[in-house]
Amino acid sequence: MATGKSKTGLIVLAMALGLLMASLDNTIVSACINKVIEDIGGFDKFNWVFTAYMLAATSTMLIFGKLSDLFGRKKFYLIGIGLFLVGSALCGMASNIDQLILFRIIQGIGSGSVFPISFSIIFTLFNDPKEAAKLSGVMGAVFGLSSVAGPQLGTLISENLTWRWCFYVNLPIGLASILVLSFALKESRSERKPKIDYAGALLLIVSTVSFMLALELGGKDYAWNSWQIIGLFVLAALGTVSFLRVESRASEPMLPLPIFRSRLVLGTSILCFCQGVIMFSAITYLPIYAVAVLNRANSNGILTPMMASLICGAILSGFLGSVFKIRTLLFANMLLGIAAAVLLMSLSPSTPFWEVIGIMILLGVGVIGPLMSLAQSAIAMSVDAKYIGISSSVVGFWRNIGGIMGASVMAVIVNRNLKDSAAAAGAKFHIPDDQVAAIANPENVIRAADKLPPDLLAYLKDAIGTAINHGFVISLCVMIAGAVVALTVGGAKLQARRKDAEAPAAGQSA
Repeated sequence: MATGKSKTGLIVLAMALGLLMASLDNTIVSACINKVIEDIGGFDKFNWVFTAYMLAATSTMLIFGKLSDLFGRKKFYLIGIGLFLVGSALCGMASNIDQLILFRIIQGIGSGSVFPISFSIIFTLFNDPKEAAKLSGVMGAVFGLSSVAGPQLGTLISENLTWRWCFYVNLPIGLASILVLSFALKESRSERKPKIDYAGALLLIVSTVSFMLALELGGKDYAWNSWQIIGLFVLAALGTVSFLRVESRASEPMLPLPIFRSRLVLGTSILCFCQGVIMFSAITYLPIYAVAVLNRANSNGILTPMMASLICGAILSGFLGSVFKIRTLLFANMLLGIAAAVLLMSLSPSTPFWEVIGIMILLGVGVIGPLMSLAQSAIAMSVDAKYIGISSSVVGFWRNIGGIMGASVMAVIVNRNLKDSAAAAGAKFHIPDDQVAAIANPENVIRAADKLPPDLLAYLKDAIGTAINHGFVISLCVMIAGAVVALTVGGAKLQARRKDAEAPAAGQSA
């Protein structure tokens, strides 16, 4: 990948714009979803606006990372941005919820390219891993900034213009990224014609989507022991086994299994999974806790301290990576995760709101932010140059899988506790059986708070708080396991990536 020094800043700017656009999208959409439902309906399907995006992005992330290694990062970055912009324009023109969900899939596929390839271009540009780590910290900060600004921007746009502009706003940002990168980045070409692992790509999508669908639908649309959920899990298992067999024999596998022979790559992948568990669990349940238990008027702002401090954590870890061993930083990261999980488990209705804000800051600066950049740097320095694209994809892939699994398992724990508490409340307050199920839903309790007797409302709020406390047990267990894994990654420090023995792939300097 050949670039002049004068153009490096422009390339970094293009990457930042692309990341800003892709990461801003989900938070803006969450802020305008009520306006969407008012306009085109589809309340019963609105969750799929987010689920479809996540499924598409996660299932294609590894594929785009590998294709960028084979055919050039610039080419597939531009393809990803193009798909994202097409999806954004179509979302803005959707006339019903089904169309919006379909167009969100197109957006998600584009997003699956933008995130991993942005980081792989950074690591290809900067041979010094310490400089790359600092830049990846800045990219992590862009993610945090978009998470903070997204809800406010989405509310502002949807109230003063229309919800459709929450999608159209992506167009100028994406076009600017395309124009800057097209001008500033020049790639060398590979003489060989790589073979695409079509079977691996198909099996990866099947296994990932079926597994994530099972976690998303289980306990909500279908019982966990229903044939639909069991069938999805079986399909995911068969797809995974077949995928591993295909990858072990493919000449150019979608996911090169030998990279996991590195303790640092394997360990960091596991830690990204752990990070996803506590991150998604907090994002899902802390807003509910704030409104239902702590009597906040709304959930706005509860996650802002975490996302704002995430920026500091991402940048700080980029600098600390040049001083301390990676193992030390990863272990400290997991220890802070253990502390955060314990604090989340100890929340109570009497907890001052400033303490909750303190926990949010701890999560951002100590747990989520540092691994945003450090994980990318650690894996990138541990693989051959020809695997930089796939290595950047691995981080986001395992974080998303961990997040979906963590939130789903926590939901099982929380819902079971709430069901038991609702049954006890029914017996204690003589509630009709047909209403007991309704009070097991925190959203129903929030909406009907002014209509419930004070003693029943206090009982239910305490039950919701206790259920969520118990749910964070899964985060504690995962963080403890992560701390053990962090000790096994070896004593490496950030250093130059080991040289590839083979000819450079497209998109890399000859």
